[in-house]
Amino acid sequence: MQKIATFLWFDGQAEEAATFYTSLFPDSRITRVARYGEAGPGAAGSVMTVDFELAGREYTALNGGPEFTFTEAISLQVECDDQDEIDELWAKLTADGGQEGPCGWLKDRFGLSWQITPRVLLDLVAGEDRAKADRVMAAMLRMHKLDIQPLLDAARG
Repeated sequence: MQKIATFLWFDGQAEEAATFYTSLFPDSRITRVARYGEAGPGAAGSVMTVDFELAGREYTALNGGPEFTFTEAISLQVECDDQDEIDELWAKLTADGGQEGPCGWLKDRFGLSWQITPRVLLDLVAGEDRAKADRVMAAMLRMHKLDIQPLLDAARG
């Protein structure tokens, strides 16, 4: 069990979101559903929280109401091994009302921001060759969904 888990606030879609998210990644599952009692503040019997794991990392989704919504100030980053993984996650997370954003960022249909990032990008921009890193960064800044081949081409100069 993790000492610190990410807590996500939803307006009535906590269980739907957790079910969707756990369908996307191996080693993911819903671990507990807690329901509101007579004391509220939600309707008695309705879902209060859903504890779930994504690729072994723990999260809690709360049906807290409309008072708070997600912003890009927090996002979940997924390091992808290849273009197929990027393409699949991008398609699934932007489906049904999700929105593409710049530089590998998107919002899913619940408004949560994600960064769908090729692992190779992280290595390319962190290297000691700053000219190569700058070329890769410039290529990435022109993209919505990230495409590995143009990033590699930019790295080569």
